[in-house]
Amino acid sequence: MGAIGNGPRGMYVLGNFLKSNDVAMVAVADCFAERRHAAKQLIDQHYGNDSCKEYQFHEQILERRDIDAVLIATGDRWHSVLSCLAARAGKDIYCEKPVSLTIGESRAMVETMKRFGTVWQCGTQRRSIPGYRFVVDVIRNGRIGKLHTITASMGDGGWTDNGLPLPAPEPDPQKFDYNRWLGQAPWAPYSPLRVKLWRLNWDTSAGPIADMGPHYCQFAQWARGDELSGPVEYEGEAAFRPEHQFNNIPYFVNVRARYADGMMLLIDSKPKGVRFDGDKGWIELFDEGAVAAEPKSVLAGLQPPESNWKVMEPHIRNFLDCVRTRQATVSDPETTHRSHTIVHSANLCLRLGRKLRWDPETELFIGDDEANNMLNRAMRAPWRV
Repeated sequence: MGAIGNGPRGMYVLGNFLKSNDVAMVAVADCFAERRHAAKQLIDQHYGNDSCKEYQFHEQILERRDIDAVLIATGDRWHSVLSCLAARAGKDIYCEKPVSLTIGESRAMVETMKRFGTVWQCGTQRRSIPGYRFVVDVIRNGRIGKLHTITASMGDGGWTDNGLPLPAPEPDPQKFDYNRWLGQAPWAPYSPLRVKLWRLNWDTSAGPIADMGPHYCQFAQWARGDELSGPVEYEGEAAFRPEHQFNNIPYFVNVRARYADGMMLLIDSKPKGVRFDGDKGWIELFDEGAVAAEPKSVLAGLQPPESNWKVMEPHIRNFLDCVRTRQATVSDPETTHRSHTIVHSANLCLRLGRKLRWDPETELFIGDDEANNMLNRAMRAPWRV
């Protein structure tokens, strides 16, 4: 395997891949020289040798015929683009979330994976954590009665700033390749703050819903028992900073998404976790792993297993096993795309400031040309999906 993107998240996932004895990490690539040096050092220390190659450009990994699969842990704007490039190069893929900046982008990624028969796994590791399956089983066994409302809380920390990304001279591209870092995003003057706070700008990310939504919306779809559909209506409110041209993502959000059968998916900014309400009780899984429920009979005779979000091994093992068997992963492209459709639709209803109606079959907003024009966005050449 090779690892593309060696920032904090990339290094954490890379370290978990190194725990698997049937993986040989042989190459790393990053726009930051310091990050790729650190990744090579981690790998070489693990294997007790000096054989890991470090590259500035992802193409140098993708062209190597001895590499079977890649870990993609770059910034959000690169995930679908790199997934498609890796699939065309014959690599299987473990890709961090969110996998796209738009609905159209993730749909194009899905079709590319189908075309090349790529084994692809989204880094939504919660899908494989035992405690999450435990909650799904509790719901499906009728312990809370008929499920009618799911509340996904994204957290409210770290989404505001007081600075402006003032233009500065670009660094030595051998130390940090800013142009490559931007990827598909529109060109903008280099600023250390722009690079540091990339999650606060619509060109490079999409805020808290895009950050946590892929995990929690996939969990909601899974518990609901229909991972290939989604809500048909979205409305909500959020705080924006209208005077701040750079920090233009929604935060402190309140979204109400309705399924065709009337079930509600609520998205808010309370402490991270997902709550499921039925007509006989409720159960909630918090992000650090605690499980709560009412009435007490919901959990009577049961012992919730490990639920902490940091558990990576089962998800990585599922990917590696599927590379060998060529079976679909638990976070396969299509189910991942459907959960990301919820994420992006929620963001669009907030960005446009109005209710949106969605057709899961045609994957179009009903009677809203402006929203449909936002299903895709222009990518800066030469990048595409």
